[in-house]
Amino acid sequence: MSNPLPSPSRLGQASWAALEAGAALAQALPGFRPRPAQQRLARAVAEAFEARDVLLAEAGTGTGKTFAYLVPALLSGMKTIVSTGTRALQDQLYLRDLPRVRDALGIGLKTALLKGRANYLCRYRMEQAKGEPRFQTREQVSQFQRVVAWSGRTRSGDMAEMESLPEDSPLLPLVTSTADNCLGTDCPFWADCFVVQARQRAQAADLVVVNHHLLLADLALRQEGFGEILPGAQAFVIDEAHQLPELAAQFFGEGIGARPLVELARDVLGECKTVPGALASLQAPAQTLEVATRALRAAMDNLPIRGTAWRALDEVDVEPALHAVVHALQGLQDALAPLRQAAPGFEACHVRAHEHGLRLRRWLGEEETGSGSLSDGVCLASANTVPKSEPDPVSDPVSVSVHWYELTPRGFRLQRTPLDVSAPLRAHREHSNAAWVFTSATLAVAGKFDHMAQRLGIADARELIEPSPFDWDHQALCYLPPGLPEPANRDFGQAMLAAVRPVLEASGGRAFLLFASHRALREAAEALKDAPWPLFVQGSEPRHVLLQKFRASGNGVLLGTASFREGVDVAGAALSVVVIDKLPFAAPDDPVFEARLDAIRRAGGNPFRDEQVPQAVIALKQGAGRLIRTETDRGVLVLCDPRLLGKSYGKTFLDSLPPLPITRALADVQGFFAG
Repeated sequence: MSNPLPSPSRLGQASWAALEAGAALAQALPGFRPRPAQQRLARAVAEAFEARDVLLAEAGTGTGKTFAYLVPALLSGMKTIVSTGTRALQDQLYLRDLPRVRDALGIGLKTALLKGRANYLCRYRMEQAKGEPRFQTREQVSQFQRVVAWSGRTRSGDMAEMESLPEDSPLLPLVTSTADNCLGTDCPFWADCFVVQARQRAQAADLVVVNHHLLLADLALRQEGFGEILPGAQAFVIDEAHQLPELAAQFFGEGIGARPLVELARDVLGECKTVPGALASLQAPAQTLEVATRALRAAMDNLPIRGTAWRALDEVDVEPALHAVVHALQGLQDALAPLRQAAPGFEACHVRAHEHGLRLRRWLGEEETGSGSLSDGVCLASANTVPKSEPDPVSDPVSVSVHWYELTPRGFRLQRTPLDVSAPLRAHREHSNAAWVFTSATLAVAGKFDHMAQRLGIADARELIEPSPFDWDHQALCYLPPGLPEPANRDFGQAMLAAVRPVLEASGGRAFLLFASHRALREAAEALKDAPWPLFVQGSEPRHVLLQKFRASGNGVLLGTASFREGVDVAGAALSVVVIDKLPFAAPDDPVFEARLDAIRRAGGNPFRDEQVPQAVIALKQGAGRLIRTETDRGVLVLCDPRLLGKSYGKTFLDSLPPLPITRALADVQGFFAG
């Protein structure tokens, strides 16, 4: 297990040395070469580990930050949790990067991969799903049969092994569990539970790789199977740390949606197969819940896609429909009560019905611990905060939560989100007595960490900025097309595409166009449909399929929106142009963001300067970061928003980007690609 800590500075020196020319990594990994920026980052991580301190480190693309934190983590022997942004990055880190570094260093520390329980096959739910009438297509039946066959040979139970199963497959909820529907030790398959086995491996490991969703779920005491490991960790490395504040707001709040309500009703009926006579008393209340849930979605049909609770409750039919769901949950709970001892599944469903009812009532403002009101869509006292006295939204912003909804084509989500998560994040960090390293390619705004530090609840930290080591003068160019109208102008989209077309002609396609809205994306797709390059449009196919086809095309043009700012990792000539249509200010219809701005305003701050600009800067850096991924890449970044030069805040955006040469001349772009 954990080795004794090296004496002061020894870990930093050892980490630096391991990344030098001729050292273990250079000898073991073909193509490895020392990078001073990587060595400096590794030393900073090591020193934070030794001092059990907090480090904020921005590492530009090409720094090699993954090796820079894995080397000191492995050399330290400390129990380390590494958390990254997505499951895909988690798999890449654990299956590719970590084994290479560990083997090169010759260190036999135990490592483990741990995901949330919904990523693992649940044998109990798979058995319950056999013979289910829920399968809607022959393809789903076929997929289920493949899952059953795979279940007999898998060792990890990780659904990612089923590569043929889409991430959004409706089959997944039927064969995986959640914290709500897991039976725990009452489950007949507990001894063979894949979640339990993964947890045990993580408890015994020296280095555990998780993702932010899992980390935050357990910090918020959601008990995803990780809580027993957190107290023993001596160091945390949070990669892609810029994502953490927004994700934390989700996890320190609470929500309820159409899917868990319908799943509860169906699970109740599924449990009836094992208890004679149960169907007679449970069928009607289960069906009532499902009907009430669908009626609530229908009542919300005339609402905008998202908005505050007061906006939803202002619609005449919504509040009665919400109360109908609450009553249906109570009726189901009452019907389940006499059967709780008949089967573990009935006990679990009874608990779920009770908890769902509480969440709905809290969203309605009926179960608040404070004296908040839904009059403006904001309530005092979040689910995780019990105020000592009546809180004030300015002096005690943590206790303020926004009640809002979001609609999907057939479902809905009702959410309570705290405006400020800095206090709980700080409390968890301080309670851990561990080292915390926060790193990303996009943490700073104009060379300062103030914005991200405030959102993470960090008052004092070591800081390091290592710019990207690429040769920006020769590898890249930033083109600001002249003569474009203001983004609010109705002709902006057409003018922007007219300015971009000559760039695409010069590059021969090979471009990624990033749009601020889906409407702009659709208009661009229509305008470019007859262009001489293959067109790949977000939403037309699954994301991974689009990216695979785009890479293979060699001259394609990929169109995406905000969700494509991250994870588009295309090295080489296939991606030689990145176009960003507008500065990526957050959407004005986001009720949480609007409430956060209002809280800043009431506290005497400047919402635009203190929140909107910093958030947009980080988003722009993410999009721009798609362009140059390796030392041999070459490309042009096209920024079409005239506010970069026409507004005083434009300088903050430009100062936050890598040091690309800037031009307003199309001839320079043409010369760049001709050279």
